[in-house]
Amino acid sequence: MNQVLLIDDDTELVGMFTEYLEQEGFRVACAHDGETGAREALSGQYAIAILDVMMPRMNGIETLRRIRAASRIPVLMLTGRGDDADRILGLELGADDYVTKPCTPREMTARVRAILRRTQGTGTEGPGITLTVGKLTMLPEQRRATWDGNPLELTSTEFNLLEVLARNAGRPVSKSDLSEQGLGRPLARFDRNIDVHLSSLRHKLGTLSDGRSCLQTVYRLGYQLIRE
Repeated sequence: MNQVLLIDDDTELVGMFTEYLEQEGFRVACAHDGETGAREALSGQYAIAILDVMMPRMNGIETLRRIRAASRIPVLMLTGRGDDADRILGLELGADDYVTKPCTPREMTARVRAILRRTQGTGTEGPGITLTVGKLTMLPEQRRATWDGNPLELTSTEFNLLEVLARNAGRPVSKSDLSEQGLGRPLARFDRNIDVHLSSLRHKLGTLSDGRSCLQTVYRLGYQLIRE
């Protein structure tokens, strides 16, 4: 059974989300401030953390920064409607996805399931499956990736998106397909999630022999991982 950490100071909302998640088969623990939430997230007990941006003592952005300094635990952000700057900053700092409040428990649970499906894998591939594209090597079953032999520190969503691109190396993949296959949900209108994650990936991946990024934008078609 997956254990979820819910970090939010809104006790009424936390109660509603907790009840729904538990009905859906999750175990839920709660923290009502950022400092406690960060400490719990780093304990290694949880499959995923759900993190609100607006909290006392330490806000969600600073909490995420502290978590990401030491852990790759998947993080789903809860953001206010219209808080575009917080959403983009959260993604840049390593959040896996976000849900805009107010949201229904059903929507939030669907996002949690989508993240966990991609993070934990389906178990259908053998442990020996390896994806190699130039200097990039990925071991999907082990959730490990290297560039020229050096480990890549990727969030779960970055790994998911890079895996989709690696499986389609040499041809463009649309943002819609990346969202469906990498995030586990349809692409929403005006959603910049994919763009922010791939911008982060560009900085983490190495370059081709001619100095170009191995991850290219293909006008009107999407993104492509270049085969060298």
